[in-house]
Amino acid sequence: MGRIGIYGGTFNPPHLGHIRAAKAAAESLRLDKLLLIPSYISPHKKLPEGSAAPQQRLHMLCLGVEADPVLQPSDLELKREDVSFTYQTILQLRELYPEDRLVLLMGTDMFCSFLTWRNPEIIMANAALGVFCRGEPGEKDAIASQKETLTAMGAEVFLIEHPITAISSTDLRRMLVFGCADPFLPEGVGDYIRQTGLYGTSTNYRDLSEEELENAVKGLLKPGRVPHVLGCRDTARQLARRWGCDETDAVRAALLHDITKALDGPLQLTLCSCYDIILDTFGSQNPKTLHALTGSYVAQRIFGENPAVVAAIRSHTTGKPNMNTLEKIIYVADYMEPNRDFPGVEKLRSLAREDLDAALQLGLEMTIDMLHSQGRTVSSESEEALAWLKMKNVP
Repeated sequence: MGRIGIYGGTFNPPHLGHIRAAKAAAESLRLDKLLLIPSYISPHKKLPEGSAAPQQRLHMLCLGVEADPVLQPSDLELKREDVSFTYQTILQLRELYPEDRLVLLMGTDMFCSFLTWRNPEIIMANAALGVFCRGEPGEKDAIASQKETLTAMGAEVFLIEHPITAISSTDLRRMLVFGCADPFLPEGVGDYIRQTGLYGTSTNYRDLSEEELENAVKGLLKPGRVPHVLGCRDTARQLARRWGCDETDAVRAALLHDITKALDGPLQLTLCSCYDIILDTFGSQNPKTLHALTGSYVAQRIFGENPAVVAAIRSHTTGKPNMNTLEKIIYVADYMEPNRDFPGVEKLRSLAREDLDAALQLGLEMTIDMLHSQGRTVSSESEEALAWLKMKNVP
């Protein structure tokens, strides 16, 4: 009697997080075989536009695991050409492997929502559950609570602890567009993606119209960030008209100012490494603040924006001494766009129509005061920008 693991998902695309988790499960549970089964249509998530076709996702899995005899990609769910419900897969595998022990693998979120799945009792009656635990805060407590519930219902649950590979398939698709995904891809998968032009890797993002740029940006942001970026665009356009600045540059800088905001700190550092960006001490110690810097590089390298737009993106979070009108506009627009709601924002909006320097100074002062109150480090660029403004406006 053998022990067979089952690891399903969209694998859109498969990355080293998937492969390392699979290997950890195979070793921890002493599996004879681990089936990696891409879904045809997932009941849990809709694949984004431009995703790889089912057979392409299977092919990438084959490329990613070809050196490991235990990990075996399977087209079992693809053959159905319909929504892939796990209980159906388990029943089909039970017929194929009547004498073997089946272990269904899943992450913490899926484990904690397991009882909302279609026919969970069928799954528990035919397979044990293997749960990946990555050591995140509160994760073990959540697993322990759910394990107690499911064990009382007759389930057998195994915990699989393994190191985090800090990237999701969604972030990986962003990194593919930025040209920095290879550290997270199994050998051969990156080349296949580029050869086939998957996930926007063959798209030319240069010389886009405003409408085309907006659509491209929306696809790279988290959905909750989109209203802010569009609000910043509209505000930058208004301020450019008020202060005699190039309106096109203002709009494009505003649309792109948060282009890498969706990436967490470690991925920001990966982007810096990929682009050969040398960080100062503040940037190295505060990687979550790096999106202005990395965004300026993406605006230049991927979108082909001009130096004025790139510089405005670069300074939109910290400011800097000797800011020009466009740079001031993007900083202030980011601070006061219509979705912003905090004490002092109405005063900032009023100042922005009357005295752009005064609005910029107020924004810098509020930011520095907030960081000090939270015990956080203030960028030297912000302090230097504020000192420059005060000196500039001395009668």
